[in-house]
Amino acid sequence: MSMTELLGAEEIKKALEAFAAAGSFNHKKFIQMVGLKKKSPDDVKKAFHILDKDKSGFIEVDELRFILMGFSPDARELTDQEVKTLLNAGDKDGDGKIGVEEFSVLVAES
Repeated sequence: MSMTELLGAEEIKKALEAFAAAGSFNHKKFIQMVGLKKKSPDDVKKAFHILDKDKSGFIEVDELRFILMGFSPDARELTDQEVKTLLNAGDKDGDGKIGVEEFSVLVAES
């Protein structure tokens, strides 16, 4: 499954354009713009599994750097600061990675 099968391609495109500049990424606005916040809990989990590239059950720092590419292959990498901010927002148990439940909370709080 790809992200465009789950979310609207036009919404993804607009969100990626809005955060194209390095340092501009805001996870709350991005989640709202792509329509993820409006999705069912099951669809949010499907999105998580798309972003969990190594299928470890977690989105680790290396995967966070490339999270926008999970929405479109030609998207940019996140900066170190953007990765840190996103990890701090999503990693509720402090283990240095975001699990599916933490991701669901991150989406719900956006």
